[in-house]
Amino acid sequence: MDVRLTTLVYLEREGKYLMLHRTKKEGDVNRDKWIGVGGKLEAGESPEDCMRREVLEETGLSVLSFRFRGIVTFVSDRDGDEYMFLYTVSDWSGSIGSCDEGELAWVDRKRLSELTLWEGDRIFLDLLAKEHPFFSLKLRYTGERLAEAVLDGVPLA
Repeated sequence: MDVRLTTLVYLEREGKYLMLHRTKKEGDVNRDKWIGVGGKLEAGESPEDCMRREVLEETGLSVLSFRFRGIVTFVSDRDGDEYMFLYTVSDWSGSIGSCDEGELAWVDRKRLSELTLWEGDRIFLDLLAKEHPFFSLKLRYTGERLAEAVLDGVPLA
């Protein structure tokens, strides 16, 4: 079974998230979407190691304080399966630099719905906004269409 292991991180500041508009990488499954920062675990890394490395690589910031918020299981007929470890970061050091995967921007959490997002991302961003306790979310996609969402073992309408 070939499953990707990834992290996704939302840096939080004054009611905003640092979002990445994915516009630079060719063949990017997230092309033109807005997402948090993150990426694939490398050999020998824990999810926390990966989260810290990816934040540093994509933003130039060093994570000082974080919360592990949940695990998202993606099932896709097109892109394969993925387990994603979801974090929020509230404290860091350093200065934001440029990102070779797209444009970084602070976006008011109340305006996230205006962005081009994956349908499933809207679900877990809502869970984060509502301070939902640690969760397991399964998202099944057919192409780019969300076909099923299951939160903590219970299907969502």
